[in-house]
Amino acid sequence: MPAQLYSYQQLADFTKSVFLKIGCSTEHADTATKALLSADLRGIDSHGVARLSGYVRLWEAKRVNATPEIKVIHETPSTAVVDGDSGLGLVIAPFAMQVAIEKAKQVGTGWVSVQNSNHFGIAGYHAMMALEHDMIGMAMTNASPLVAPTFSTDKMLGTNPICVAAPAGKEPAFVADLATTTAANGKLEILQRKNVQTPDGWVQDKDGNASNDPHALKTGGALLPLGGDKEHGSHKGYALGAIVDIFSGLLSGANYAPWVPPFPAYVPMPAQQPGKGIGHFLGAMRIDAFRPADDFKKDMDHWIQGFRNAKTVKGEERVLVPGDPEREFEKERLESGIPLLEAVIKDLKHLGEKFSLSFS
Repeated sequence: MPAQLYSYQQLADFTKSVFLKIGCSTEHADTATKALLSADLRGIDSHGVARLSGYVRLWEAKRVNATPEIKVIHETPSTAVVDGDSGLGLVIAPFAMQVAIEKAKQVGTGWVSVQNSNHFGIAGYHAMMALEHDMIGMAMTNASPLVAPTFSTDKMLGTNPICVAAPAGKEPAFVADLATTTAANGKLEILQRKNVQTPDGWVQDKDGNASNDPHALKTGGALLPLGGDKEHGSHKGYALGAIVDIFSGLLSGANYAPWVPPFPAYVPMPAQQPGKGIGHFLGAMRIDAFRPADDFKKDMDHWIQGFRNAKTVKGEERVLVPGDPEREFEKERLESGIPLLEAVIKDLKHLGEKFSLSFS
């Protein structure tokens, strides 16, 4: 069955109502809705409204605090540590990014680590907050341990995404938003709903053998680091995921490695946790702390145009600049609607019934 289209406003109204139903303030419900649906708009369907019921289940399991007291627990002029009080990462990360932006305004750069948080949606939403201030934004987070490091069968890391967003002048901003695995877990969930096998290099089975089973994680398998195997550079993907874990978890006092709390509420929490919740790391760099912003943006335009004009391989129309596909998705989906699979629609209707809300 083809996907059904819903307007952004339809999904935003419903999503905000659900967050209000679990006890979020109007401000937090609005922030969480914008962060979550930014994924659907940008074509990252695995991290958007399809995950709404997952956040509700975490709240039901008392792992998400709908009314957190988010606060800075340590700071210097350019750095801070934020405690999210077990709130929604969709709310905590924008708070922390705003702290980073304010510090950058004062001293040139701002760097904020976060502890005691939960899943924060797409990294791109948070990093892009810096763009309107003529700043470069960075965002990363550790995540549920689903990834086996190169040469291992143990799941030690999360998909641990990184985003860097840099403004340009006449050209759209550069936005590189990527998992440090070959594919994010949400992509597996989409393939499961479609009953489709995974491409090579996404997962391995419980014994470390290459697999194409989208359900491999449920039978002891693991996601693979970016690269898929040693011959294709998986040790580099493993290293990138480890860097994110160190910045997000160990620098903040959050959990790390296999002790990061799992996103699915039905998965038991690790028996012993060295830190608090999930960790994030966010940064903002004021361009004029390095050089005049207009000069930088002019050079960014030149840089981007150079890549757009690069010669393509046979069969391809153009070279993409990071952020191009997501921006085009956003334009199209704001005009034509956001496509939802039948399984997601069914899930949202069930949520509606749970909270006496209408979803159609």
